[in-house]
Amino acid sequence: NSVWVSTDHDEIEKVAKQFGAQVHRRSPEVSQDSSTSLEAIREFLNHHHEVDIVGNIQATSPCLHPSDLIKVADLIQKEGFDSVFSVVRRHQFRWSEVKKGENKMTEPQNLNPAKRYRRQDWPGELYENGSFYFAKRHLIEKGYLQGGKMAYYEMRAEHSVDIDIDIDWPIAEQRVLSFGYFGKEPLKEVKLLVCSIDGCLTNGRIYVTEDQKEMVSYDYRDIVGIDLLKKRRIEVRLISERDCSKTLSAMQLGCVAEVSATNKLQVLEDWQKDMGLSWKEVAYLGNEESDVECLKKAGMSGVPADACAVAQKAAGYICKSNGGCGAVREFAEHIFLLLQKVNSARKQ
Repeated sequence: NSVWVSTDHDEIEKVAKQFGAQVHRRSPEVSQDSSTSLEAIREFLNHHHEVDIVGNIQATSPCLHPSDLIKVADLIQKEGFDSVFSVVRRHQFRWSEVKKGENKMTEPQNLNPAKRYRRQDWPGELYENGSFYFAKRHLIEKGYLQGGKMAYYEMRAEHSVDIDIDIDWPIAEQRVLSFGYFGKEPLKEVKLLVCSIDGCLTNGRIYVTEDQKEMVSYDYRDIVGIDLLKKRRIEVRLISERDCSKTLSAMQLGCVAEVSATNKLQVLEDWQKDMGLSWKEVAYLGNEESDVECLKKAGMSGVPADACAVAQKAAGYICKSNGGCGAVREFAEHIFLLLQKVNSARKQ
């Protein structure tokens, strides 16, 4: 019924509210390095007597999909379970630990070495992966996140990433890029990318010479990105609120462009209808408040790292690169990852 972030940190509170969450200011007593999630949840419930069920989503598991949470909520609300937690299937042979100085041999824990089989032929074992814990209020008040009528929910391996130490971070990052959430509808190939010129293809700065001529700068990597998209048969079109036709002519990109666009969404809708595309086949890269409605409509949406806050909130992907500094190329690579996923799904 509601999404909350429990924190004692001002910056985390700011970001949480920016993305639409409500914030519970956690007390110092449950904000220590040794504090547990259960302690923070119990404190939250003491202030929110209207809450009957808590779904605790771990921030260190960024690959969790909304569809998983919906199914888990149904297990509690419709099937009567008191608690549900996430697991993942692992195919790892375990051996007993022998500590230094102990005079004994290691022993197999889940295999027979005399009848050793290939791991891919073995069904494996279920391990908690820490992505989420759902529990009813009466259990949490007793000090449990798991108990009563329990059930596990098995997550797919590619969605099961836990950031525990620093080397887990790049793994999680690649998983999000490759298998991240792209919406509830079935994936489709992107056939059109619309890019805002000012602040995406360029850095948004306009240089004026003494004879009042305007100049802008762009990154050659972005031009390469546009060429790569075209080679993949993805049409690239450009849009701008100002009249930059001379700049586009000088850049010689060979892309359809709409300048002096007072209503970007209307232009985008006209292009989408003319090409006979669904919104899932349209990608949009923008950076300003005027791009927000386009970002919300497009099946894939992205913004440069220096985009305004409202555009970042509306986008599905935030580039590491700033506008005019490789953001178009980076978003193109993100689209290519999606296409790999579409092709892989078709083969399966």
